[in-house]
Amino acid sequence: MRTIIFANGECSSPCDPLAWLRPGDRIIVADGGARRCLALGLTPHLLIGDFDSLPAETVETFRTRGAEIRRYPAEKDETDLELALYAALEQETEEVLVFGALGGRWDMTLGNLLLLAHPDFREAPIRIVDGPQSVTLLPRGRAYEIAGQEGDTVSLIPLRGDAKGVTTRGLRYPLKGGTLRFGATRGLSNLIVRSPASVTVEDGLLLCLVIANTSPPLPNP
Repeated sequence: MRTIIFANGECSSPCDPLAWLRPGDRIIVADGGARRCLALGLTPHLLIGDFDSLPAETVETFRTRGAEIRRYPAEKDETDLELALYAALEQETEEVLVFGALGGRWDMTLGNLLLLAHPDFREAPIRIVDGPQSVTLLPRGRAYEIAGQEGDTVSLIPLRGDAKGVTTRGLRYPLKGGTLRFGATRGLSNLIVRSPASVTVEDGLLLCLVIANTSPPLPNP
């Protein structure tokens, strides 16, 4: 089972989540993300948050359709998306896909991206998706197969210090046990030249951002 989370941010393509959905997915909505669910004709399994950006009528609509409702106070330590991630991990799930985590507010966008490095979430298979872009935190000590095709852009961004023992396969600019320094841009704008590509990191926190490219794939170097 996978889990799909709709947050209250923006989506570059409003209908894009429908292309990702498959039978059996569990749908969780974080507060204002409910409006996107309504627009797409979806009923979530769980609606969670303080509902400060959601009309009471919408909450009641989902309640009557059978959705579980979890209401939290507006003054709390967690964002609605953080609460939704905790709820997603209450059940075993092969992957958590998050839509609507990005937007015009940089504080919320950065906070949502950094949730991937939260101690409670960093070992979980969470991927934030927006149109052709997706980002995930790589597991340590084992090869991670990149969900991409030849010609896609791959950027590797270290968090909270240097990422060490980085080895890549199938990328135009390879690394073998290399170090990506925190705050440096060495890991940006690589390209998949052979699929499936993979990345292994032995030590440190490393984000992997993939941008799908619809142009013809580049030839192998």
